[in-house]
Amino acid sequence: MITRRGFAVAGLSATALAALETMAMAKESRPETDEMMDTAFDKCARACSDCQRACDACATYCAKALAQGPGHHFETLMSCRDCADFCSTAAQIVARQGSTVELICRACAEACARCAMQCEHHGRQDAMMTRCAQECRRCETACRDMLAHRESPPK
Repeated sequence: MITRRGFAVAGLSATALAALETMAMAKESRPETDEMMDTAFDKCARACSDCQRACDACATYCAKALAQGPGHHFETLMSCRDCADFCSTAAQIVARQGSTVELICRACAEACARCAMQCEHHGRQDAMMTRCAQECRRCETACRDMLAHRESPPK
């Protein structure tokens, strides 16, 4: 642990140290349900972030496929782009435990379900589409789990 002198050397005030000590004590005294909620938030935010990256990669893959000639990748491209945006926003709001978690998780779960269906239409022989669909399904599940966790009454 950093001492008061260490904070002074680092240029931090005694007020900052007191605030950090208060936060540490509050964290130690939190009930287990708060820690479980933090874990749920973290799991959901990570799943959303992973899905956003997979969807962005898949959208690029679809764009390259479209550039090679007429194809059936346009709808998937658009779905992946939309899903990536929902997931990016959800990851941010969930990570900060914002007041609109329920709203964004519902929307993100639906966007992920739609994107996964689009990618699954391309079949299992397409590794990029399969990976994207899997990430979308994981994110959809994490968002729905978060909703269930938030809606369940505290014990």
